[in-house]
Amino acid sequence: MSIDEITEFLNGLDGVLTLRPVPGDGSPEIGWGDTFFYHAPDGEVPKATQPFATIVTKDYPGDEESRLNRPGAFRLNLFAGKEAFTSWTGRQPRDATASEADPSVTDSVMAHPVYGSLGWLAVVNPGTRTESAVRELLRTAHDLARSRYLRRAGSGSL
Repeated sequence: MSIDEITEFLNGLDGVLTLRPVPGDGSPEIGWGDTFFYHAPDGEVPKATQPFATIVTKDYPGDEESRLNRPGAFRLNLFAGKEAFTSWTGRQPRDATASEADPSVTDSVMAHPVYGSLGWLAVVNPGTRTESAVRELLRTAHDLARSRYLRRAGSGSL
């Protein structure tokens, strides 16, 4: 799956807000070129929440072992909940450690090398082996984000 295919898939789900920081838009330079997906049917970035999925195109500080600075490399990161995390990794998020898997392996669902302990999953250059799983995990991540949005909307804390 390419970045464009993932973005098109997510933009086909209801209420998705896609942000792509670029120079001059006020966003931090580290985010330029990456993509962030929120459930935000009103078109506004929700306050005090994280995106439910991101696509990063470069190594971030402390995450150089992912080797995303390779030509054409990118990583899809997503939060699909504890159950999905446990199903894919065989352990609880709190038990995830960065040293358990090679974070540069492509087309493999794994614990995020930095945020795995928070329940985030990652796939470097999703391909034919993970495409079906990625689509299902993204639907789950979107559903969870939508549920959080609706809970906050119901409590008046948006």
